[in-house]
Amino acid sequence: MPDLSGKVAVVTGASRGIGKGVALALGEQGATVYVTGRTVSTDSNGLPGTVAQTAEEVNRRGGRGVAVPVDHSNDDQVADLFDQVRSEQGRLDILVNNAFALPEDLTVPKPFWEKPLSNWEMVDVGVRSNFVAAWHAAKLMVPQRSGLMVAISGYTGVAYTYGVLFGMCKAAVDRMARDMAVELQPYNIASLSLWQGLVYTERAQRNLSRNPEMTKTAVTNPVGGCSPEFPGRVIAALATDPELMRRSGGTFITAELAPEYGVTDVDGAVVPSMRAERGSPIWDPIAQPERG
Repeated sequence: MPDLSGKVAVVTGASRGIGKGVALALGEQGATVYVTGRTVSTDSNGLPGTVAQTAEEVNRRGGRGVAVPVDHSNDDQVADLFDQVRSEQGRLDILVNNAFALPEDLTVPKPFWEKPLSNWEMVDVGVRSNFVAAWHAAKLMVPQRSGLMVAISGYTGVAYTYGVLFGMCKAAVDRMARDMAVELQPYNIASLSLWQGLVYTERAQRNLSRNPEMTKTAVTNPVGGCSPEFPGRVIAALATDPELMRRSGGTFITAELAPEYGVTDVDGAVVPSMRAERGSPIWDPIAQPERG
């Protein structure tokens, strides 16, 4: 298993869901993990999980969890987060950009003009927030000439999923990760994007229980499902790969990277790729020639 002792990570949007799973997986390998999110009280959200609870679980797993309440639409709060990391750790090794403002009507089958304009918040916290966090992270990573930035994305980057804005955001995240890789390459900092299929987050399980018909669609087909910790296990392996830079700039299907590192899901299951059903990533690593 990868050893992340002495490594410092920031995982955004980690009160629950994929962010929480990633934080736990990194903590289990000994990392210090700064857990960010808006939820600080179990009474403030219909779904379970707070930043403090995630940090506590990181501690129980053998890492060090640091809970930092952050609204990633607030630039001042994000700046304070990275100032705290700089002050307390003096370095940053891993940034996982996971925070995403998922509207309650995301999975409701309506066209974009019948959904509220407020759904644009997915761009604010989902695209812009990725850039702001990476901007701050780069200022810590560049002087140390090392680091890994990971954008959590999905097949929706190329396959219609739920709606116009969701797909646009994930496609933008993939391209942003690639172009950041170009500018970060001289400093030995890797930037890449990871695609997930169905992840059994608290929200996904709630939605599936309310609407079992969702299991019959390619987007939420349980065949390609995984636990929220699965992406984190792959990120832990990436962070300790001595040839990490050969991946930089690429968009990868997490389920396809896993066997290369000998990674399985928490129950030992091999998570299948949904490439044939949902599409292929556009961006290759910058170390490879572009397709065209």
